[in-house]
Amino acid sequence: MNLQAVKAIYIYEMSRFFRTLMQSFISPVISTSLYFVVFGTAIASRIQEVEGVSYGAFIVPGLIMLSVMTQATSNASFGIYFPKFIGTIYELLSAPISFFEVVLGYVGAAATKAFIIGAIILATAFLFVDLEIQYPLAMLAFLVMTCLSFSLLGFIIGIWAQNFEQLQLIPLIVITPLVFLGGSFYSVSMLPPIWQTITLFNPVVYLISGFRWSFFGHADVSLGMSLGAIGVFTLACMGIIWWIFKTGYRIRQ
Repeated sequence: MNLQAVKAIYIYEMSRFFRTLMQSFISPVISTSLYFVVFGTAIASRIQEVEGVSYGAFIVPGLIMLSVMTQATSNASFGIYFPKFIGTIYELLSAPISFFEVVLGYVGAAATKAFIIGAIILATAFLFVDLEIQYPLAMLAFLVMTCLSFSLLGFIIGIWAQNFEQLQLIPLIVITPLVFLGGSFYSVSMLPPIWQTITLFNPVVYLISGFRWSFFGHADVSLGMSLGAIGVFTLACMGIIWWIFKTGYRIRQ
């Protein structure tokens, strides 16, 4: 494996992240604070507890997942789209580096950025609510898997997109609504029975449910289903990326 090439891609992508400190660090803190003001204060005055957990604490895993999923997707999609846009992707294709090493560099950097954002939001949450994480190792594992899987999805979107409008299309009209409707700010058990059944067709429910389990020890779906869902999603994304590089879809065309 050409570790030097992977390192070069990774460092380049991370340096772009740290050059935009306001957008990268301050923005998540402000956004999280606003969510706590709106949801944690206004709504919490009407909903004291959800499944034995204060509402302010209950929404923390959902807030983290919302930001991590969108940030991982956006960072990875822009990271690979920009070389396509300016034409430098052909230098990568002609260099002595395999597609696996290219993906490892870009996806690894995007996942790292998303993980940092998640950590910042978690730290900010401690300023607003009393929060106890029952299974910290499981929480870290779910966070890493989510960062990785949605970075892979973002990489696919970056290859697929032919302009900046398409680059933002999937995160805005697909991922964000799925996260909001996936139990980020409420428990699925609070819904009428018919909507509980419909909600289970939303794949994001399984990711958020497993992540919330690591905090509070209970979830809307079983832990095994959550792990299976994120595993299938990650393998599907890896399979699509393999097919993209094998066929040259929107890379060599």
